[in-house]
Amino acid sequence: MEDISRPATGGLPRRRGVLAAAVALGTTTVAGSLAGCSVPAPRRTGPTADPAPGMPIASTRRAQLMQFAAHPDDDLYFMNPDTQRMLDAGVPLVSVYVTAGEHTGRNRIAGMPDAPPDKAAYSSARHQGLRQAYATLLGLDKFTPWQRAVTTLRGGRRAEIDTLVHGGRRVELIFLNLPMHTSRRYMAVPALWHDRALELRTHLSAGSPVDRSDTYDHDQLIDVLVGLLDRYRPTVVQTLDPDPDIQIGDEATRRRDSEQPGYSDHGDHTAVACFSWAALIRWVAEAQKGPGAIPAFVATAFRGYYNRHWPKNLPPQVLGEKAAHLVPYGGDPSWQCGNPSGCGDYGVGGDRPLTNWKGWVRATHHRWPGAGPAVVTRPGERLDAYGVLGLRAVRWRETEKGSGLWGAPEDLGGGPLAPALGSATLPDGRVLLLGVRFAAFDGHGGANRREVVLLEQRSPGGPFLAWRGLGNPERGDDRGRRIGVPVAVAAPDGRVHLFVRDADKGVSTRVRATDGSWSSWRRLPGTDTGTDEVQDGLEAVVDSAGRVHLLAAGRRSVRHWIDGAPAAPLPGAGDPVAAVPGAGTDALEVYYRKPAAKELLSGRGNASFDGYGPVAAAADGAGTVLLGRDLRGRIQLRRGGRLWTRTQGTIPVQAAALRLVPDGPLAVGLGADAHPWVWRPADRAAASE
Repeated sequence: MEDISRPATGGLPRRRGVLAAAVALGTTTVAGSLAGCSVPAPRRTGPTADPAPGMPIASTRRAQLMQFAAHPDDDLYFMNPDTQRMLDAGVPLVSVYVTAGEHTGRNRIAGMPDAPPDKAAYSSARHQGLRQAYATLLGLDKFTPWQRAVTTLRGGRRAEIDTLVHGGRRVELIFLNLPMHTSRRYMAVPALWHDRALELRTHLSAGSPVDRSDTYDHDQLIDVLVGLLDRYRPTVVQTLDPDPDIQIGDEATRRRDSEQPGYSDHGDHTAVACFSWAALIRWVAEAQKGPGAIPAFVATAFRGYYNRHWPKNLPPQVLGEKAAHLVPYGGDPSWQCGNPSGCGDYGVGGDRPLTNWKGWVRATHHRWPGAGPAVVTRPGERLDAYGVLGLRAVRWRETEKGSGLWGAPEDLGGGPLAPALGSATLPDGRVLLLGVRFAAFDGHGGANRREVVLLEQRSPGGPFLAWRGLGNPERGDDRGRRIGVPVAVAAPDGRVHLFVRDADKGVSTRVRATDGSWSSWRRLPGTDTGTDEVQDGLEAVVDSAGRVHLLAAGRRSVRHWIDGAPAAPLPGAGDPVAAVPGAGTDALEVYYRKPAAKELLSGRGNASFDGYGPVAAAADGAGTVLLGRDLRGRIQLRRGGRLWTRTQGTIPVQAAALRLVPDGPLAVGLGADAHPWVWRPADRAAASE
């Protein structure tokens, strides 16, 4: 997290040949003119992802979380409480910080005059703040000593690695220390993503065991990240947002909101997220070309400064926990932490995260919010679950009816895919899977393209046809990167309605006819720019009359369409809503939480289902069944006036899916070990009330 409204400078990069010579001669030639006359090194041709199915997938039951951040504190602001929940469950963490966080070198203290800039000291103070924050996350005193050492990376580069172990739990912090954004943007990580002729030199943080700088170009940074992925073999990977929303406004507002020109996030966040996803894609591609198996991991990308623009979704109890871990990160100049360069990032200390009007800490949003695995019942009443593993679609099959045991994942290909799938079941029982494919993910002037893709089952419970592209509702690669998770529903007439959030924060749709042909993309009416724009996480439901409803949480209200026509909006929600067909004259029963509220509401009032995050809903003979998270992040289910809480098993990641079967409702999700789990609350051995 950084404020780009402040002026900044940074260390000198190197353009191969020409820029290095210009710096050596002390010239003031600007980057643009140098780019025109320099001769870039040819792009390295690395392995490319193969979408064909049938690859072996690695298997492990050892959970490992790895997260990639641009700056010290990005994880605390944007990835918590998800990170905290996994640490609490004993999942080891490796957190990689790509920039040094040096900014201007001024560690500002409220009410005090600015000290002379010292980038090495400010970077060191922020690293100390992280050690303090993660010590408290492990339940230790904030000044607990860490083991600080040097780790060797791919290409012989070096980085500081700080390690703390307590009660069987382990945290490792790795600092790559590349320069962060500057007023001269060619000297920072965003330029490294775009410019193939650029090299950046790392900063040295005061007191670090790393005593020499290294240089990075575009491919070398990706290689280093791939090397770390291959070393730790994470089962959960968390990143920032590679495709932030388009955000148009005046220059004064942009600077006030600390955002890059044209988009609702910091330039370092976007660049580091792009490098992180490029590394994930290359890691998988290297595994495909070699003798090994596809690495099994679940990926989640988190929104950043997006949180400023949308309703806040964390209730007070969850927000209080999240903000509390920023207090030791911010630190205080009076603390005796043992680091001469400073005891935290003082501008973030105390109550400042909660009083900052930008409100970054008050929400946690996933870039691709899904509804959990797509779950269907195949002949023999055994379950199939579909999800994204290693950036590829996979199918898990229940070994025996009601066993809750799953076979090895079957690779369906299609990758590299965004983390969430949409699905629909045809009247004959065949499954349609829909995803967003990274059709191209190239930096330094290359294509960066997203495509909606379809996988159609050949026969119920059987194999699939080849992947098919459905294009993109947007024209142009840049706008096309902003689309959301495909959501689909099958209508009683056999048609399938597909919906996608688009670049203007409205909704676009295509319809599959009964003969398998698809209509063209069209935009739903009432979503022109300037109206109540919507968040991702759409909900599509068919009512008892066969009408197709679409609901989407907006800035001020929940938008509602019936058969493609706008209907009356509902009160605003902080997260995606859930709906089931209503009884009698009620077309739908809608469930949602107001912004920053723990209570789940319906048309009949409080649903007695306190928690946070999205919920799922379905109707059976006992009434409406609800599935979501409680205030401690545990999966909970409500049915017929009874409430169950999942207290055993692997910690869940992302959303869980709700499925109704003859024996009662069940939940299916993915755990931090990248394996599916099934929970049947009606089984006393598997649930607690």
